[in-house]
Amino acid sequence: MSLDENFNKAAEEVKELASSPADADLLELYALYKQATVGDCNTSRPGMLDFKGKAKWDAWNGKKGMSQEEAKKLYIEKVEALIASIGKK
Repeated sequence: MSLDENFNKAAEEVKELASSPADADLLELYALYKQATVGDCNTSRPGMLDFKGKAKWDAWNGKKGMSQEEAKKLYIEKVEALIASIGKK
């Protein structure tokens, strides 16, 4: 399977986790997914009362400069690790 096929498979498998991952894991998945699909963060930081939006923006912006291929590889590894630790439905 190609990297893109594995990435898309991982994106589907993450929806089948037995339980919701920890917040830190969710932010990591979000940031890697956005970096893999969009590239470097291209939006302005949310306002000070949008705590969830700021956390997501900060996580994504932290991946700045990472190639989309590298982000896809790390996303796949993260999903595999979560499946190993949490399991699937």
